[in-house]
Amino acid sequence: MVNLYQQFLSLLKHIEGIAPLAMRLYLAPVLMQAGYNKLSNFSDTAAWFGNPDWGLGLPMPEVMTALAAGTELFGGALLLIGLATRLVAIPMMVTMLVAAFAVHINNGWLAIADASSWLANANVAASAEKLAAAKALLQQHGNYEWLTSSGNFVILNNGIEFAITYFIMLLALLFMGGGRYTSVDHFIAKRAS
Repeated sequence: MVNLYQQFLSLLKHIEGIAPLAMRLYLAPVLMQAGYNKLSNFSDTAAWFGNPDWGLGLPMPEVMTALAAGTELFGGALLLIGLATRLVAIPMMVTMLVAAFAVHINNGWLAIADASSWLANANVAASAEKLAAAKALLQQHGNYEWLTSSGNFVILNNGIEFAITYFIMLLALLFMGGGRYTSVDHFIAKRAS
């Protein structure tokens, strides 16, 4: 039995790059899209970053926008191919922490409002009635079957769930690297040794 387990572990050692590859392939388009959105709406994003009344009130908003957009767009591209994975994970982790605690924290944990969740806050609990009313209006006055043919209606809660999940995935990549046999980092390290 122990021998069989050792063989299983040996097999896993040869394919262990799959897990970091999967995380990189999941994170890269999400982060690249976020960076692209910031760059394509640069002045609006900078205004939101800098405004203390209805935005984040961050200092040097243009610089912060450029740093966040560049980190997400170019860091995401590097993640895609697995180049400098451990290094690019660090500024992306900082970006995710800023997003979580400067933007999303007041909305609680949940990204999508689910009133039945044990993580639901008062905002989320109130969303169930609003969602039911919206569905009733659409069923009465809209083409509900067509509107829901791509999925159910939900209410965005905009909590920290996604930012913290991405942070944890980036933390794992910081420790694991880009992945054995699945990243440019692996082949650079192999050639350097």
